[in-house]
Amino acid sequence: MGLLVLTAALLALTFPDALTIVRPTVINYLLGVVMFGMGLTLNLQDFKIVFSRPKDVIIGCLAQFTIMPLLAWGLARAFSLDEALALGLVLVGCCPGGTASNVITFLAKGDLALSVGMTGVSTMLAPFLTPLLTWGLVEKHVNVDVGNMFLSILWVVILPIVIGLLVKWFWPKFTKRATDYLPAFSSIAIALIVAIIIASNASKLMAGGMIIMLVVMLHNICGLGLGYLIGRLLGLSEPKKRAISIEVGMQNSGLASSLATLHFAAYPLAPIPGAIFSVWHNLSGAIVAYLYRKAASRHGELEQASIPQ
Repeated sequence: MGLLVLTAALLALTFPDALTIVRPTVINYLLGVVMFGMGLTLNLQDFKIVFSRPKDVIIGCLAQFTIMPLLAWGLARAFSLDEALALGLVLVGCCPGGTASNVITFLAKGDLALSVGMTGVSTMLAPFLTPLLTWGLVEKHVNVDVGNMFLSILWVVILPIVIGLLVKWFWPKFTKRATDYLPAFSSIAIALIVAIIIASNASKLMAGGMIIMLVVMLHNICGLGLGYLIGRLLGLSEPKKRAISIEVGMQNSGLASSLATLHFAAYPLAPIPGAIFSVWHNLSGAIVAYLYRKAASRHGELEQASIPQ
């Protein structure tokens, strides 16, 4: 997936005119497809952890919605980012965990049940927390319509997930066949989101894109590191530390780009941090999974973290 998204970004940067006929609002429908696929793969057992291990989920979600928003705000100020790029970075920080984080956690021999539970809970909290955190952290003269952002997240994220859950409930045989192809569809949809955003801002990105690339990379790397550190300070087990690290560091950056496109048209560069994050966190996630897995093997952790049945 990382290579596919990276290839799409490079092609969009090299041949931006090929995507100029595509309206940016298509991003919302593509994100809806990804969220629908997430709904097809979820089940009620995935939320069992919320009731059986509430402390772990609360710790993870608190880390998710404090570390990444504050990191984004701090990095934007430290690097004196353009107002639109700062807004886009804060949007990335205020979004819930990314759907790819569960795969990365599995590969990293982390606590997969905790990862899935955190992704689900943070996604359900996003309609409330993402608009409020964005409103609290961006410059006061930037108009943040909390109510409309709340509705957008409901329509673009929550509704497709609910529809996916219903389809899985009523048509289990169809869902079982379809899930074999979901990773491919989701990867293509995310790659197209990135390509559309990069193509529409290719000239501006080429002119001054190195700084925002560096900041986005730091945002992700610091999130991964601080997520692990929180788990270590609280004395959590190694699989839990890895799960929280990956959940905190990997954001639903497609949602950030979608919200920037929908609600901040006056800031055309605002979707850029989300697009760059989508490329980078899939690559860094693969690297982190390799490093965690290698560390697990070195310490004799040969058994995969158990999944509650």
